[in-house]
Amino acid sequence: MVMSRFRSAALGTVRPLTAFAILILASSMLLACSSSTSDNGPASRTGGTPVPATRTGQEIYASNCGVCHGDAAQGQPSWHLTKEDGTLPPPPLNGEGHTWHHPDGFLYRIVSRGGTIQEGPGMPSFKSAMPAFGQQLSHEEIVEVIGYVKGLWGDKTSRGISIRESQEIVSERDPFPPGGE
Repeated sequence: MVMSRFRSAALGTVRPLTAFAILILASSMLLACSSSTSDNGPASRTGGTPVPATRTGQEIYASNCGVCHGDAAQGQPSWHLTKEDGTLPPPPLNGEGHTWHHPDGFLYRIVSRGGTIQEGPGMPSFKSAMPAFGQQLSHEEIVEVIGYVKGLWGDKTSRGISIRESQEIVSERDPFPPGGE
C-alpha cells in the first residue's frame, strides 16, 4: 500500500486533498519567510516594519571607547601614572589593567555615570576623565560593551587565578543593575 502511494505521487497522481494540503503548507512557509526578514533586517511582530539590528559590544566599543582606551583595548601608555591635570590616562581594558578587579555593577556605573563617581572623600586624590555614556548608550548597550571587554580577557590569570572567574565572584555582590539605574 505504501509503495503504491509512493508510485502514485512519483507519477504525478497525488490525491487532490493531499495536493491541497501541500500547497497550503508551502504557501504558509513562503509567507512566513518573506515577512520575517527583509533587506533592512528582521521584521517586527507588528506588521513587517524592519527593526534596526542591535549593535554588538565590539561595535559599541569601537565607536565610543576605542578612541581613549585603544583599538585593541590596550589603554594609554603610562596609564597608571597621574597626568599633570591630576587624572589618570585611560587604562587597558584587555585584562592587562585593573578593570577585572571591579564587579559588573561598578563597571556599569562607571560607563553610565562616568569616572567622577569614584571621586570624593573616600578617594580624595583620585580624579577621573572618564566621560559618562548613560545618555548615549542604552542599558543593553552598556551591558554589551562590558561583555565585549570581558571577552578580551581570554584565559588570563593573576597569581594563578582566572581573572574572569575572579571578576565573576566579585560581581555576585554587585551585579549589573536590572534594566538600568
